[in-house]
Amino acid sequence: MELTVVIPVYNEVESIAPLIDEICGQLEDKLDYAIIVVDDGSTDSTPGVLQTSRQAHPRLRILRHRSCCGQSAAIATGVQAAGSPWIATLDGDGQNDPADILTLYRAMDKSPGAGMLVTGYRKQRRDDWLKRVSSRIANAVRAVVLSDATPDSACGLKVFARDTFLALPQFDHMHRFLPALVQRQGGKVLSIEVQHRPRRRGVSKYGVHDRLWAGIVDMLGVRWLQRRTRRPVVSEIE
Repeated sequence: MELTVVIPVYNEVESIAPLIDEICGQLEDKLDYAIIVVDDGSTDSTPGVLQTSRQAHPRLRILRHRSCCGQSAAIATGVQAAGSPWIATLDGDGQNDPADILTLYRAMDKSPGAGMLVTGYRKQRRDDWLKRVSSRIANAVRAVVLSDATPDSACGLKVFARDTFLALPQFDHMHRFLPALVQRQGGKVLSIEVQHRPRRRGVSKYGVHDRLWAGIVDMLGVRWLQRRTRRPVVSEIE
């Protein structure tokens, strides 16, 4: 198996089945893949919808958290369970276009490396004005503080090596800082423009104020990790 698509979901009863159908339509006959959906303790009918989708799509695996642990924990659960060397992640709300999975994967295939991360760049975001403005501010501040040279660090659409992710420090909200964390490990990050679609089903699970305060604290924590990183240059003495 080449690639596992990991999708964290929480109360996405309306969005997840059409998204799975799209992913399979885009990837079928193009590469050997699997899909892992991690249900992060949904309280609606998402689990039942996923079970129905699994009957139609044998490549689908379903994992479930007993309670909501957050998006980063759900992604980590999926990556740990994956049986492929390469991972693609995307959000479960349907705003990421599954057609871009292959675009990012092919970019990774041209520049393979254990420390490589290819991340989407939602240049034309299809969100309301408040989310767009807050995202621009957050990316600008992050670029100054973390120097990650990534215009859209929080984009859910990413491709990376499984081993790269598992070597990173794990903490709540760490998925928003993957570029900076990969660079801290000596890896390289490539940003590629991707499509972003309006949310057609369900409602957003994140508030602007929640993102703002949690993001500031987490960003300072990542900066602390960066400042204490030492990568020795090793040579062997004959």
